[in-house]
Amino acid sequence: MHKPFDTTDLEILEALAIHGPRNITEASRKLHIPAETVRKRINRLSSQTFLRFHASVHHANLGLEEALVFAEAIPGYESALLDALRIDDFWTFLSRCYGTFEGCVGKYAIPNGSQTTFEHFIAELERIGLSRRTQIFWSTSFHPVQSKQKWFNPKTRTWDFDWDGWAKEIKTESSNLPLALAEPKAFRIMADEIDVFILKEVEKDATTSFKRIAKRLNTSPQLVRYHYYGHVMARNLLEGFEVTALHFGNDSVPVFFTFGFDEERNLARFASSLLDKPFVTGLSKTMGKNQISGHLYFPRSEFRPFLDIISKLVRNGFLKDYQYAIQDSATSLRETIPYQFFKEGKWIHNEERYINLLNKHLTKTSLTEGIAPLKSFSRTRENKTKAIDTGL
Repeated sequence: MHKPFDTTDLEILEALAIHGPRNITEASRKLHIPAETVRKRINRLSSQTFLRFHASVHHANLGLEEALVFAEAIPGYESALLDALRIDDFWTFLSRCYGTFEGCVGKYAIPNGSQTTFEHFIAELERIGLSRRTQIFWSTSFHPVQSKQKWFNPKTRTWDFDWDGWAKEIKTESSNLPLALAEPKAFRIMADEIDVFILKEVEKDATTSFKRIAKRLNTSPQLVRYHYYGHVMARNLLEGFEVTALHFGNDSVPVFFTFGFDEERNLARFASSLLDKPFVTGLSKTMGKNQISGHLYFPRSEFRPFLDIISKLVRNGFLKDYQYAIQDSATSLRETIPYQFFKEGKWIHNEERYINLLNKHLTKTSLTEGIAPLKSFSRTRENKTKAIDTGL
């Protein structure tokens, strides 16, 4: 079993999430810790526990709208449902899940203007008999939460989950919606093909070098550097950075939640209270609704106490409703933006192709699992290189 995190470890991870994992010099300056010490600790943590650095794309500035999808599976066809959800090339995260239902949870970044066609694709999952029920929550970009230190006891190297104190804290938070969750006024494509390729690379690994990206692009590191700072950073194409670490230990559970409110001011207070908590990895707001979604992460022993507090907030009338899906980490898949479908400044989202592929998938599934097939088709899927990573 690896050595527990100490305060310095958590300070470093939080600083790298704020300043970017490429910027070790700035993180060390802010922390007053030598850069070499930062590097050694990161290397130690990487060898002892799960640790990944990803960039989180600001999809709205790429003309993409995020969707969180819950799909309840027909019993026996959970894996077939997960495979079907992978057919649309614009998925960014998929996983089997359990909890309030057994099925799958997914995140997508769909080109603006293609929302209706995507909804049609998801509805097909019910019509063809792979899903009992599907839900789509169109949302703002998932804002990464960088906090890693709060509620950590440095003397015991353990976590103090003060759920009752948090419930009281919520009521004192600002009633103004945090800027991080503000709905975008427009979905403008503010990137070119080089920018999109760079974003794809730093989504996979936020520490990757300009030299490595340049080699894959067959261009110079200087041009990559120019696009990174002059376009990606200057045009706000990144939402932030994600540091994924098992800071609560291996016996932890990641969960996707949606929380509904009658009033926006309650939503704002609730969201604000979560933006500095170590059990939150990302938050988003459902477009046009008093609802937020969150990707949360708990020690297994703290999941029930959290639900008890949420239930209490519902009884008190602060929270309207909630639902959750416990992520099955063993089947979790992470994907980059589909850069290969960005051509001449536009995204290519081919619904007809996806429906055809879904029918082909159904036909294949029916031959082995007994589902009645729909009409087949002759078109085949193009080969493409996918950068898939398993994560929390």
